[in-house]
Amino acid sequence: MAKGLKATCNTILDRIGRHFARKLNEPSSGYKPYTPSDFATLCQTLQVGDVLLVEGRERISGAIKYLTQSTWSHAALYVGEMARQEAEGEPHRLVEVDLREGCISVPLSKYSSYNTRICRPKGLSDADRHAVAQYMLDNIGLTYDLRNIFDLFRYFFPTPPVPVRWRRKMLSIGSGDPTRAICSSLIARAFQSVRYPILPNITEVDDIAGNEFIRRELYHIRHHSLFAPRDFDLSPWFEIVKPGLDETFDRTELNWDI
Repeated sequence: MAKGLKATCNTILDRIGRHFARKLNEPSSGYKPYTPSDFATLCQTLQVGDVLLVEGRERISGAIKYLTQSTWSHAALYVGEMARQEAEGEPHRLVEVDLREGCISVPLSKYSSYNTRICRPKGLSDADRHAVAQYMLDNIGLTYDLRNIFDLFRYFFPTPPVPVRWRRKMLSIGSGDPTRAICSSLIARAFQSVRYPILPNITEVDDIAGNEFIRRELYHIRHHSLFAPRDFDLSPWFEIVKPGLDETFDRTELNWDI
């Protein structure tokens, strides 16, 4: 009897959670990218292992932008031709985590009209890049338990009246599956699988040896569930790559409408 009641409650909570996730993924009205997207150049620039940050336009995006004080509300990993090939239509080149569908592969054109940023890990070998991509590919089909409706419900209030220093911490409230589905955690785990840092915590330790003052910095990889899209932007180990901006750029060739 008790098991049957528990199963019924779980089913109801799961349905409510799926409903919340669907609502949070609905697009907000009035979104327009700041600059026109050069989709062709973006396609030519991306490399396996690049993180593509996206300024999302879904309802949940507003909450993540506010809580993280960032333009970027979503992240996807570029896996190139390692992804499955579609029999018809555009091949999938990105792997991402969707709140409702879990870990999925999507075509790059999904974000052709969005503001995006390429974050490229420096110093990774081709083998490590492919290992990061394979980690994401191996997790396609992973779904999240959305029965923690309180963990989801907070995202319906995108601008809670809390001090700036506390906003980021609100993402970790609950730290359940809905949190991991939102905070770029799977991409963080992919890089951690090859021991690549994103934003380590730095602890300063004062050590006296031989009457000499020595400061040692101990790097601690943060728990993957606490990463947000902007962390790849802020990381000192990820290069910001702007499509079309290279050593051949010549400002004198620009046509100004004056």
